[in-house]
Amino acid sequence: MSGIFATAGSKVFIGQVMSPKSADFTESDFQGMTWTEIAWVETIGQFGDTSAEITFDAIGEQRTQKLKGTRNAGNMELVCGIDSSDPGQIALRAAEATPFDYAFRVDFNDAPPGGTPSQRFFIAKVMSAAEQLDGANNVVRLNATLAINSNIVAVDPSP
Repeated sequence: MSGIFATAGSKVFIGQVMSPKSADFTESDFQGMTWTEIAWVETIGQFGDTSAEITFDAIGEQRTQKLKGTRNAGNMELVCGIDSSDPGQIALRAAEATPFDYAFRVDFNDAPPGGTPSQRFFIAKVMSAAEQLDGANNVVRLNATLAINSNIVAVDPSP
């Protein structure tokens, strides 16, 4: 498959506790991980590096100089339909109750016929697992914030 593709069919998985490290993670760091799919995901949100802006105002230059500072992969805002029997949601709620980083994997819906999809790997702390009840004609939702504490490892689809 090449070109654009739909979000529908993408999946999110949670793994085990992983410690942060000063160097970037690679795909091999996530090999051998046991993954549990988080079911009933409605939205995944955005994720990826943004550099902090550093500014310097030199009097003689009369123009602000901008530099790139530290990188931040952001927070992923997962929204799921609550399923109290789903192993992935159970693991997500359990992770929220700890101070640890967990491995996460996102599979895109772009696998070529007989191949594997693009994947994204990272570690994050589960900062929230809040329940949302709206009006009568709504599904009860689980809103989870994943505070990403690593680079995003991108793996391309393969045939």
